[in-house]
Amino acid sequence: MKIFVTGVGGQLGHDVMNELAKRGHAGVGSDIAPTYSGIQDGTPVCAMPYVQLDITDSAAVSKVLSEVRPDAVIHCAAWTAVDAAEDAANQPKVRAINVDGTRHIAEACRALDCKMMYISTDYVFDGQGTEPWQPDCTDYAPLNVYGETKLGGELAVRGLVERSFIVRIAWVFGLNGKNFIKTMLKLGETHDTLRVVNDQIGTPTYTLDLARLLVDMIESDKYGTYHATNEGGYISWADFAAEIFRQAGIAVTVVPVTTAEYGLSTAARPFNSRLDKSKLTACGFEPLPDWKDAVGRYIMDFQNQG
Repeated sequence: MKIFVTGVGGQLGHDVMNELAKRGHAGVGSDIAPTYSGIQDGTPVCAMPYVQLDITDSAAVSKVLSEVRPDAVIHCAAWTAVDAAEDAANQPKVRAINVDGTRHIAEACRALDCKMMYISTDYVFDGQGTEPWQPDCTDYAPLNVYGETKLGGELAVRGLVERSFIVRIAWVFGLNGKNFIKTMLKLGETHDTLRVVNDQIGTPTYTLDLARLLVDMIESDKYGTYHATNEGGYISWADFAAEIFRQAGIAVTVVPVTTAEYGLSTAARPFNSRLDKSKLTACGFEPLPDWKDAVGRYIMDFQNQG
C-alpha cells in the first residue's frame, strides 16, 4: 500500500512512518516544515519520501494528494497546544488546522476514493462522571477550543469519507517531541518533590505501540470510530508521575493535588478521560501493551537516545 502520513514531525506521525517502513509499505510523509524536522534516530523515516504541506491550503492539499495518489491517508497533523489554543489570537489558526485542514484532507480522500484515518481525542467529551466513554457515544460537549476543533475534524471526516477510521487517543508520549514523561524526567533533575494532579483520570498512550495498531487498522476494512490507549487500567497523572520516577530510579516525592489546587492551566481539562477500548478486540485488533510496560520501554529508549 501507498500511505500518505501528515504530521510526521510530531510524536505519532514519526512512529507511524517507521512502522510503515518495517512492513514494506510505501510511506510518504508530510508536515509544514520545508524538510523533515523530527529526530534523526537512524530509523527508516528519515529515508522515506517527504513532502512539505500546509494542510490549511486546500489547493495545495488537493494538488499534493492527487500527485501522490495514496491508497490511504493517516492524518496525524494537528494543533495540540491545549492551553495556547484558548488565546483569542491563536484561535483562527487552531480552527484552520484542526477543522479546515482536516476537511481539506477529507475532501481530497473523497475525490481519490482512498481510505482516511483521523486521530482524535478524549477532549471531544465533557470529561464528567466515572464511566468509560464508548467510541460510538455522541454526547459531545468539549470543554475547550482544542476539543471543539478536534470534534469539528471528526464531523468533517464522517461527513465526507465513507471508508474512514476515527481513532481517539489520550495522554500521548513518544520519542519525537515534548510529553509528560520528558517533563517529569527533566524536573526530576532539580526537584525532590513535585505537585501533580490526581483528579484527572485516564490511561497513557505510547506512540510506538499506537503506530503498530494504526497500521493494523489501515490495512483492514474495519472502518468506524475507535478508542486506543495502552492497557493496564485507569490512573491519575500523579500515579503516572510516580511510576515514571520509580522506573527511572529517581528519588522524587509526588504530592497529589486537585486540579483546582494546581491551578496553572488556562484550558479546562476533562476529569474523566477513561476510554473504553473493547471495540478493538471485538473487531479483531490486538490491544496495546500495559502502560507500565510502555513506560519502561520508553525510558530505556529515551535514555539510549540521549
